[in-house]
Amino acid sequence: MATQGRAAEAAVPEAGALMYDPVTRKVGEYQDEAGPYAMLRPVGGGREWEADPARIRPATPEERLGAGVKAANVRAVQGL
Repeated sequence: MATQGRAAEAAVPEAGALMYDPVTRKVGEYQDEAGPYAMLRPVGGGREWEADPARIRPATPEERLGAGVKAANVRAVQGL
């Protein structure tokens, strides 16, 4: 049973890790946990949202690329 505890602890992402939230269908940077929620922030900045930590997963390379392109497009439109 001690092995399961270590595996569960290892499942907590590091701050800044890109995670996919299937509920919102968005990729976000993992910030921390707040109560029962994982806090994710949009790639490139923006308002955090609450996600179910049991449902989020690491973003695939394609999802990471898509999130980066979306953030770059937002910056281009805003003239940043």
